[in-house]
Amino acid sequence: MEARISMITLGVTDLKRSVQFYEAGLKFPKHQASEESVAFFNLQGTWLGLYNRTALAEDAQVPDDDTGFPGFTLAHNVSSKEQVDALVEEALAAGATLSKAPQDVFWGGYSGYVKDPDNYLWEIAYNPFTWIGPAETASEKTT
Repeated sequence: MEARISMITLGVTDLKRSVQFYEAGLKFPKHQASEESVAFFNLQGTWLGLYNRTALAEDAQVPDDDTGFPGFTLAHNVSSKEQVDALVEEALAAGATLSKAPQDVFWGGYSGYVKDPDNYLWEIAYNPFTWIGPAETASEKTT
């Protein structure tokens, strides 16, 4: 068995608003097979799915009682501090809420946190020690 996450599905309260956030705010490419009730974004090895929150809770047979922090965050790593700042600004313009302004962090990198329209926490991060993600493309390399 290969160790990987193939899809992360987020239960959202307003699919149209969330699709707008992920397309415009985080620049994720929407997969063409998306429908009215679900949207998919192909993230180069992992897919992000957006689905109605109540329906997703029902499918998983768990209560949809909005009990607070779900115990995880999602991360979007970029190649520089400047890219962190720019992406946080784009996310805010697309409807995100700032949770923690971008700053140098204890582990030696640079990151900030935003909440998407359904309050899922996204860390926008630059890790100067290693690239976290698929093989770098020419536009991602920093020298």
